[in-house]
Amino acid sequence: MVVVLLHNIRSSHNVGSIFRTADASGVKKIYLCGITPLPKDKYGKPNQKLVKVSLGAEKSVEFEKVKSTQTLISRFKKEGYKILALEQDKKSQNLFKFKPKEKINYVLILGEEKRGLPGSILRKSDKILEI
Repeated sequence: MVVVLLHNIRSSHNVGSIFRTADASGVKKIYLCGITPLPKDKYGKPNQKLVKVSLGAEKSVEFEKVKSTQTLISRFKKEGYKILALEQDKKSQNLFKFKPKEKINYVLILGEEKRGLPGSILRKSDKILEI
């Protein structure tokens, strides 16, 4: 099983695209952390930028808003998930060379568009992958 954790993604368009890709690839759930926008605003109205790009995937992929990325990562580690960070780093390996194991659950973490993932998250990751 794979879940996706979005850490401080700023663009609603990017989040919508991730919902669409998650839907197509069988991701179980998306965790929207920090400032990452939701499919609906605080008044329950659709986030038009996100919905336009997600093409309905926000209705079929389960999601949850979470304040603390660090707390969520710790919880997943305790539950036995392997943490995969998607980031360019001197320790990263090519995403397409990574071979997931069948009976292991994974968390794929994507970071903020400009600065990426902070070192505190990379240090907690079991693997760092890059595209």
